[in-house]
Amino acid sequence: MSELILVRHGQATPFEADTDRLSPLGEAQARAVGAYLAEAGVEPTDVISGSLVRQRESARLAAEAAGGGWPAPRLDPRLAEYDGDGLTRLLAPLLAARDPDFGALVRAYEQERQGPQRNRHLQRMLEPLTAAYLRGELTHEEVEPWADFRARIHAFLHELLAGPAGRTVLAFTSGGVIGVTVAAVLRAPDASALTLNWRVKNASLTRLTYGGGRASLDSFNETAHLPESLSSWR
Repeated sequence: MSELILVRHGQATPFEADTDRLSPLGEAQARAVGAYLAEAGVEPTDVISGSLVRQRESARLAAEAAGGGWPAPRLDPRLAEYDGDGLTRLLAPLLAARDPDFGALVRAYEQERQGPQRNRHLQRMLEPLTAAYLRGELTHEEVEPWADFRARIHAFLHELLAGPAGRTVLAFTSGGVIGVTVAAVLRAPDASALTLNWRVKNASLTRLTYGGGRASLDSFNETAHLPESLSSWR
């Protein structure tokens, strides 16, 4: 049997012009992951990272904190997150144009974008937006469709499950990828992937045991390695 440990990247910068980088908190979270795994005696045979900066930097900082003995990370674009910036920039106006209630949510978010309640208003906007995106009701040529996003994650899983036994794989990725992965293992509907996505904390661990083409979920969204000062959702 083999183990897959999915690591959500550290906190990024979703409210800034450059959303694909780690915040100082995110950097500390990534280091905490590496230190914890090293102390727990985890010796990965494979380290894989999505192609986004926040994913690659999380892998690099975790490896450094673990003592530098991990294999060099292998980049796999299939572990990149769905295009959240594209959703809010290109798909949200399409939904707002035909749904006045959603338009009000967009305006409330824009008003609070730099305020203390910005996370709350962003979440209120994102939930109906991503649900419409998942159903295929919103499309744009510059935004990867949900079906394609899901398909590349399933392709990664299929390839991993068909690989050799006795591996310990660390995969640095994002909440949406983790949600789709867990939903696939549990054979849950697509909507469950989004529900799971909203619960995944920064720098959390989700563990699966796999072998013989099958996978089982051992834990979801572990955060015991993160003190309260290093805890964040977004």
